[in-house]
Amino acid sequence: MALRRPTVVLLDIEGTTTSISFVKDTLFPYARENVEAFLADKANQEAASAAVALLRQQATEDVNEDLEGAVAIPEGHVADSTVLAAAVQNVHWQMSIDRKTTALKSLQGQIWQKAYQDGVIKGHLYDDVEPALRTWKDQGIKIYIYSSGSIKAQKLLFGHSQQGDIKPLLSGYFDTTTGHKREAESYVKIAQAIDTDPATVLFLTDVVQEARAAKAAGMNAVLSVRPGNTELDQAARDEFQTITSFEQLAFAPEQPSVGDTRPAPESEGTQQDAEEANTESTGATKRLRSQ
Repeated sequence: MALRRPTVVLLDIEGTTTSISFVKDTLFPYARENVEAFLADKANQEAASAAVALLRQQATEDVNEDLEGAVAIPEGHVADSTVLAAAVQNVHWQMSIDRKTTALKSLQGQIWQKAYQDGVIKGHLYDDVEPALRTWKDQGIKIYIYSSGSIKAQKLLFGHSQQGDIKPLLSGYFDTTTGHKREAESYVKIAQAIDTDPATVLFLTDVVQEARAAKAAGMNAVLSVRPGNTELDQAARDEFQTITSFEQLAFAPEQPSVGDTRPAPESEGTQQDAEEANTESTGATKRLRSQ
């Protein structure tokens, strides 16, 4: 079934443009294994101090909410062995339960940056993604990213992908600083930020709860079914169109708005011909009356 042609395509990353296995088997283990060395090496830099401050703030909230396993981070400089150990333990705990807090994502993005820049990691994209993005851009469709990963991490992935730097194909990025991906208000904010009617936005994701949130905000949503993604139940498949490749997305030709009864504008030549015909008809009528 052809979809109404959108003005904007909003893309999830994990399970949509990029394999979940790349995130779980490459990015996450690298961050986990290198977090201590990264913080120790960058201890005297503002970025590391800011990252630990965010972790500490999140940890305080988690402890106050009696979140099981939450690891508090004491006040102090990150170079302090006690602070460093607690920060590392906190990161490992958050990753072990697959949390997607802004504090964690921000630090992970910093750790991955050096790996991407050194060529240790190349961002994975499905083969159908880059050609589809080029086609949509050529059609005048704007493409944005909305991922739980930080904007820094998003830019790194698309800037150091296996297909090269494809950032020029993208119009912008959103992460959890805008809001949680399973809340409709987040999608309302995105539509407002890009000054676009939600009804003209198509959101692609592999998570049905995210699709429902986007739908509640007035957007159209399609579910991505990729290898390794969580299996969709029949209710989700009945509610949303599903695709296994971006190549399967077909957009219907643009149609006039419902209720727009205005005639199509005439070309200059057509309008002139109509006026000449009307003049000839009027003259003929006058001659008949004079006979």
